[in-house]
Formats: sequence, structure tokens, C-alpha cells
Amino acid sequence: MDPLSIAMLAILGVLIFFMFRNSRKRKAQMEEVRGQMLPGVEVMTNFGLFGTLVANDTVANSAEIEISKGVIVKVHSQTLAKVVVEEPTEEGAPRSVEEAMEIANREAEERDAVTAESTTEKAPEFGELSDTKPVSSTESKKASE
Repeated sequence: MDPLSIAMLAILGVLIFFMFRNSRKRKAQMEEVRGQMLPGVEVMTNFGLFGTLVANDTVANSAEIEISKGVIVKVHSQTLAKVVVEEPTEEGAPRSVEEAMEIANREAEERDAVTAESTTEKAPEFGELSDTKPVSSTESKKASE
């Protein structure tokens, strides 16, 4: 055997070793996540659905998630991607989605109030004549030349 063949076989062996190693790591990580998935825990699915885990049936490979008050969705248990853990918030940052939406609504109302106050000129109603005169196409051509 020449050295090139030996080197290629060694590289192939190293690749296979890393494949099995990564597979075992991923499997251990999934088992850890599955151990955390108990009823009452907030979870996220692979397709981005958030909710509270109501029941997890390992025999039928199904899970029931409450996505809203009284709305329960049944999904395959393999779609459960992770347990959602609330991270500590910075000072002044909203703590929940509801609080963030409330702050956004308040800011929008304030913006609308400022815009309404700054517009003192009344727009003409439908059918009213305005002070501006329509420009014909010939006048616009002359102005562009």
C-alpha cells in the first residue's frame, strides 16, 4: 500500500469517528431536553409555536400544548424543540409580550396625538375646491424644459 491510500483511509476513519461522536452528543442533548419537558412547562415547537405543555404521551408520540387560554393543540412529540426559559430582563425592559404590546400601543397613541396637534392645516373634503390649480401635461412639459 502506498502512503496516499493509508492517509485517505486514516482521514475516512477520523470522519467516521466524529460522525458517531456528534450523533451521541446530539442524542444526549435531546434526552436532556426531553427530561425537562414536564406538564406545565412553556415549550417551543420546531415550527415556532409557543405554548404550555399540558400532556406528553410517550407511547403515542404525541403532546398537547395549550397555546391560548382554553385552546389546546395536539402535535407529534418530536416537534417539541426546546423548553422556553425566561431570561433575566434588563432594567426597564418589558417582562412579557403583553407588556411589550402595551408599551408599543401607548407610544403609538402618543405619536398620533403629536401628529394630530402638529397638523393645523385642514385637508379639503371630497368635493371641496382647493386653492391649487391642476397642472396640464403641456404645462408640465414646458416646466421640465
